[in-house]
Amino acid sequence: MKVLVTGGAGFIGSHLCERLVNDGHSVRALDDLSTGSRANVSGIAQHFEFVQGDATDAELVAALAADRDAIVHFAAAVGVKLIVERPAHAITTNTRATDAVLRAAQTRQTPVLIASSSEVYGKSARVPFREDDDMVFGSTTHARWGYACAKALDELLALAFQNEHGVPVVICRFFNVVGPRQSARYGMVLPRFAEQALAGEPLTVYGDGTQTRCFSHVRDAVEASVRLLARLTALGAAGGGVFNVGSEHEIAIGELAQLVRDAARSRSPIVHVPFERAYGANFEDMTRRVPDCARLKSCVDFAPSTPLSQCIRDVLESRRAMLGDVGAGPLRA
Repeated sequence: MKVLVTGGAGFIGSHLCERLVNDGHSVRALDDLSTGSRANVSGIAQHFEFVQGDATDAELVAALAADRDAIVHFAAAVGVKLIVERPAHAITTNTRATDAVLRAAQTRQTPVLIASSSEVYGKSARVPFREDDDMVFGSTTHARWGYACAKALDELLALAFQNEHGVPVVICRFFNVVGPRQSARYGMVLPRFAEQALAGEPLTVYGDGTQTRCFSHVRDAVEASVRLLARLTALGAAGGGVFNVGSEHEIAIGELAQLVRDAARSRSPIVHVPFERAYGANFEDMTRRVPDCARLKSCVDFAPSTPLSQCIRDVLESRRAMLGDVGAGPLRA
């Protein structure tokens, strides 16, 4: 199968490209390298086609998709820090890129897998989250909801293209995917804790640390994506729909900091930082974010299950390699 992967040099995208190449598919990746890196795909550089470019460039996307059997759309502006600091960029980048991908797919009704986010559930208090639950967003005066609304619009647009133009679409709502290559640059919590622990710096927990999340390993996210893409290409629109993709193991962020510190054998203190100091005034956070993955299990007989302890070990090993083991020596018991 010939596949176009937007955001193919990014965190999840690069792992997916590796998997598709190893499975024998012809892979073409598009990435502007704003958050991705050529280093992420260096291991498969001789086995796939890489194009540096912007996924919001409709003409470029159409040309790259013209001979493809499927498109995986992972290109996006992500990370709480980036979203709060550059909300207009996050909103326009995400919606314009999705529109470009869907219009490119419309010509031949090319199947499209689109990455969405657990952010679309907003402030909903109904836990665990199910795919057909209502979305509960905060005020438009709070910048963080711009990303959630943009991803929700991506989903609505994708489903509209399926209904009106016959483009087969499947949507993956990812919940806190973690693993090797993930950057802490834009506020991703697990790699940030790992870097701080390895450097002997305080682990900064935002808020009181009682807010909970569910972390899933990138290889599980890739496995779910591959299975859903195969189902979509086999069944067309009948294989589409919206699917939660994430671990169902819930953990408080304060407890996560302790687990990372222990796994790194670090003596770093754990300190609490008010959200407003980290992200500015009027920032809102969700107290819980837990997926119901029954639909995923039912349709493709799979759900993320890698233990959190393994996720933490893999992130620490990756950060050690990327940081040149800086500070790791003194931190070991």
